[in-house]
Amino acid sequence: MRTDDLIKALGADAKPAPLPQRGAWRLAIGLAVPVAAAVFFVILGPRPDIAAAMHTARFLFKFVFTLALAGGALAVLYRLSMPGAPARRAAPLLLVAPLLMAAAVALEMAVVPAGDWTTRLVGHNMLVCLASIPIIGAGPLALFVAALRHGAPTRPGLAGAVAGLAAGGLAATFYAAHCTDDSPLFVATWYTLAIAALALAGAVVSRRLARW
Repeated sequence: MRTDDLIKALGADAKPAPLPQRGAWRLAIGLAVPVAAAVFFVILGPRPDIAAAMHTARFLFKFVFTLALAGGALAVLYRLSMPGAPARRAAPLLLVAPLLMAAAVALEMAVVPAGDWTTRLVGHNMLVCLASIPIIGAGPLALFVAALRHGAPTRPGLAGAVAGLAAGGLAATFYAAHCTDDSPLFVATWYTLAIAALALAGAVVSRRLARW
């Protein structure tokens, strides 16, 4: 072996090994939670009556919905980041959160007089909700898109949209601790719109940044 070839070989061996795909996602998720938490506590913080609210089913259901969405989206997203991975098998996980919410809305409409539906849907914090969830979810979305860039998604737009759903579910989990509107009608409307904004942003950004 010539000296130049030996130097090149030694240089190649000295380069750090790329982070495995699974490790990249663990890092992204591990950072996304404290980033979202930091933004949440800086701009909002928990509601004053959170101790009492934790004893109500409607308050707790918000977290069931948001965590189901975040968990299902992350499971699908991980598969979309790898070419050839069976993403379709995990896709039904994305239906869990909407189905839970549909059941909760149907139950509320069955027990609440029709004249109160509009009041519960509009609530008191719709503008705060629409602004706060995207702000809290921006950091996690950036981390998830970075993890997508580490992988090789064959459908970057779709993967980015799912990344937005995951970031939105995580952000909404934190926001739910601040929001005093616990009605499923409110959550189904305004949380969904705010999360959809992150999904759209993720799709647009990933089409440009997550190609391979």
